[in-house]
Amino acid sequence: MDYRSDVEALDAFAQKYQELRQEIGKIIVGQDEVINKVIISIFSRGHCLLVGVPGLAKTLLVNTIARTLGLKYNRIQFTPDLMPSDIIGTEILDENRNFRFIEGPVFANIILADEINRTPPKTQSALLEAMQERSVTASGITYKLDDPFFVLATQNPIEQEGTYPLPEAQLDRFMFNVWLDYPSFEEEVLVVKKTTSDIEQDLKVILTAQDIIYFQKLIRRIPVADNVVEYAVRLASKTRPGSEYATSLTNDYISWGAGPRASQYLIVGAKCYAAIKGKYSPDREDVNAIAEAILRHRVVRNYKAEAEGFGIEKIVESLIE
Repeated sequence: MDYRSDVEALDAFAQKYQELRQEIGKIIVGQDEVINKVIISIFSRGHCLLVGVPGLAKTLLVNTIARTLGLKYNRIQFTPDLMPSDIIGTEILDENRNFRFIEGPVFANIILADEINRTPPKTQSALLEAMQERSVTASGITYKLDDPFFVLATQNPIEQEGTYPLPEAQLDRFMFNVWLDYPSFEEEVLVVKKTTSDIEQDLKVILTAQDIIYFQKLIRRIPVADNVVEYAVRLASKTRPGSEYATSLTNDYISWGAGPRASQYLIVGAKCYAAIKGKYSPDREDVNAIAEAILRHRVVRNYKAEAEGFGIEKIVESLIE
């Protein structure tokens, strides 16, 4: 891609985003905020965790985005008997009696980790290195994953039977924790009409893998004012009990808060959010717009909050305000 300046490239990015949303809208009805967060996380080089009950088109959404981005897509169905080798691959003895590595489904651009909390922690952790290092290690040999690489995991609510809560270390690897809700009545009518006819929608490829890598680097180059960076760091600090910026609500209801990775994601996410809105630099409003989905899975309530029914949503909203 050849642009005369970053400003021109950012204008092109905002235009491509609109085309992407229009193309995805041919298949996916509603879920605007969810689509927005997934796209932002892709261009921020982050990962996304979708939490919601079955049947809300989570799998269809990922499949649709992969098709419009021209990326290789694999789905891994997490089950209680899934093993780490089922994700990263395994070595076999070939006909020449040599060991040969067979790549697992993690070797793709977009990975859908479906119902990730249905599998035990040992298998969940097999994704950790892939998500953080963009590589996997088998028998002491490191294999690089394709670029761009993006994990979108879906999760049933923890309260449902047969689930294993994700450990905090793995939760922290996800840029966003997005909660899906049921569609409105009008949206559900459209969904039923679309999915019960034999009309198939042809999707255009809006961006290639090379385009995505270019725009990911472009997002990183967006300048940010010092006061916006300080605001993001202060917001993350407000979630930490006993810290300089902790509020009385933090000290009363939070066991521990968000780490430095949250501050990093607040800035990178704000850059991308500003870019898709046609702005050349983020401000505090852009940080606030993406803060809730970044902080909600990094803040742990204490027993007092649980006893008084003080939910994570309410705590995070209060801190942002």
